[in-house]
Amino acid sequence: MKKLIIINGPNLNLLGRREPEIYGSLTFEDYLDGLKKKFKNVELKYYQSNVEGELINKIHEVGFSYDGIILNAGAYTHTSIGLGDAIKGIETPVVEVHISNTFGREAFRHQSYISPNARGVILGFGMKSYDLAIQSFL
Repeated sequence: MKKLIIINGPNLNLLGRREPEIYGSLTFEDYLDGLKKKFKNVELKYYQSNVEGELINKIHEVGFSYDGIILNAGAYTHTSIGLGDAIKGIETPVVEVHISNTFGREAFRHQSYISPNARGVILGFGMKSYDLAIQSFL
């Protein structure tokens, strides 16, 4: 059984209420319930924080014992050299995920400090991006 963790960064705790035209109207917790039912052969954990250092600590904590990390670092994707370095320093492969197509949005969202250290990047498929990331580890 694969052991995966989804790590969501800042403001993703507001999914279902925040900008539904971009992010949809489903909370992440409701979506996660569906993922767990769909991927019964996966031990799927979830962590969310709005604090950069807490995200780095979680990556360090799971980065040598999990089979995969699915990371949506939110806005920290475009600003956090620390998150990029944390990923570079662990053994567990990371798939970077974004709900929206970041290249179709503001120019500052076109830069990622996560991508150079990630196994792959999935973006623009709404919440389905998480499904695709899980499938990439199976």
